[in-house]
Amino acid sequence: MFEHLKGRMTPASNAGRSKGAIRLNQALTLFVVVFPLVATLYAAVPQWAGLASWKDLALLGSFYLATSIGVTVGFHRMLTHNSFETNPIVRAIFLILGTWSIQGAAISWAAIHNKHHVHSDTPEDPHSPIRSFFHAHVGWLLGTERAEPERFAKGQLNDPVVMFVSRTAFWWAVLGMVLPFLIGGWSGFLWGSLVRVFLVHHVTWSVNSICHTFGQRPFKHEGDPDLSTNNVAVGLLAMGEGWHNNHHAFPRSAMHGLKWWQFDMSGYTIRVLGRLGLARNIIRVPKQVIAMRRAKGARRQSAQAAA
Repeated sequence: MFEHLKGRMTPASNAGRSKGAIRLNQALTLFVVVFPLVATLYAAVPQWAGLASWKDLALLGSFYLATSIGVTVGFHRMLTHNSFETNPIVRAIFLILGTWSIQGAAISWAAIHNKHHVHSDTPEDPHSPIRSFFHAHVGWLLGTERAEPERFAKGQLNDPVVMFVSRTAFWWAVLGMVLPFLIGGWSGFLWGSLVRVFLVHHVTWSVNSICHTFGQRPFKHEGDPDLSTNNVAVGLLAMGEGWHNNHHAFPRSAMHGLKWWQFDMSGYTIRVLGRLGLARNIIRVPKQVIAMRRAKGARRQSAQAAA
């Protein structure tokens, strides 16, 4: 994570990387993962005592929303899957907001996620629960495997906006931590920066772990190793990303919530951008295609159950 945050385009191979450098990166990544957790536990005490101010909670809510949308709309649907197009300024804003999550540089995030789709729930998947639930959630971050943008994000490597934000990722991440402090002081930093990063981290990682373990698989196909699920709780917390089986069935779809009751804040955001003229070429899956795919999956599940 730390190397990715610095925007370095490192391949999966560890050739040329000393054991000391690998261990330092693992230690720094562990710190980035654990420190927000400790801060959240510390922040919970005044909250339970009724001492947290509305300003603190407003900072938490607003920065959580902005950062989450940066990850889901910016890093995921716009950058990785090209679910819609927009102008360079809006593109940069979404990527910067995604970088506030401290989940690495945009180009590395896209490469890892594309690799996940190519090798979903096989030994080559970077974060599959077939190894363990812990590995899928956070353990994969502490390993030595690196992103491979030259293999899994070739198109993005040619995008000057993506590469600029990726190369300067460290400073955008710092900005995301400093702004709540400038607005709310140390309590603003605690809630708007540390607690916010903790929540965004674990909600995002829940898509890797929970949404490949618990939930429904309406598009499950026989012989497909993919374990992605639709999970209502993650769908609500992760701005629509929890409709993960839907997403694996139609990766380029701008909407992950394919039914009216599947709340998808990220999809609604893209729709609004479209109506404002700020998003174009929005990828939508025809209803008849969704129905055919769902019926095909249901028939195969029925056949498996009968067997």
